[in-house]
Amino acid sequence: MKSATIRGLAGPVPIQKIICLGQNYAEHAKELKFEVPKSPVIFLKPASAVIYNGEQIVMPAISNDVHHEVELTVLIGKGGKNISRESALQHVAGYGIGLDITLRDVQFEAKQKGLPWSLAKGFDTAAPLSEFLEPSLTGDPSSLGIELKINGKTRQSSGTNKLVFPVDVIISYVSQFMTLERGDIIFTGTPEGVSRIDHGDKLEGSLIHANGNILTSLSVSVK
Repeated sequence: MKSATIRGLAGPVPIQKIICLGQNYAEHAKELKFEVPKSPVIFLKPASAVIYNGEQIVMPAISNDVHHEVELTVLIGKGGKNISRESALQHVAGYGIGLDITLRDVQFEAKQKGLPWSLAKGFDTAAPLSEFLEPSLTGDPSSLGIELKINGKTRQSSGTNKLVFPVDVIISYVSQFMTLERGDIIFTGTPEGVSRIDHGDKLEGSLIHANGNILTSLSVSVK
C-alpha cells in the first residue's frame, strides 16, 4: 500500500483515495479551450499511481503526448461527511506538492468520444508526490506559490490565490458526495503552462511560502 509522510511526524499515513480537481485555474482552462467551471470538476486517481521524490515517471506506449501538471496537494487527517466550509481546514493534516501526469492525447480522444478518461490520469507513476508539511508550517493555503521546472527552466509558476475553488470550498464540496477519510489526498488543480515531457527530462516541483521560502519540493525524472 502506498503511503504519505508528514515531515517531523513518525509513521506513514496509508493513502486512501486520490481526489483531483480539473480546470481549477482559469488560465489553464483557457489554454485547453475549456470553459471555467461553475462547480468543481472532480476525477480520481488510484493510490497505485503514486511515486515519490527521486523516482521515475514511466510513460505508457499508448501515448505520444504526455503532459506535466504541478499542483498543491492536501492530505486529509480527519475524515468527515458534509463538512462545512468554516470547519474544512480543520480536517487537513498537511500540504505538499504533486504532479498530475496526463496522457493528453488519450484524454482528448476519450473526451471526444464521450468516454471515461481514467487511463489518461491513473496509470502507474502518474502521481508523483512530495512529503507533506503540517498546516502550522505552511500558513494560509490560499497564499502559497507553486512552481515546476523542467531541466532547470521554469515551466509553471503561479499561486494558490488564483484557484477558482480554494481548499476549504473543495473539501466542503467533495464531502457532500464522498465521505472523506484520513489518508485521502486532494490534488487541487494546475495553473497554465502545461506542456509535453520527454524521456530523460528532470521535473522539479516546489511549494513556496508567502515569504518566498521553499517549503517542500519534489524531484522526479522521466524514464
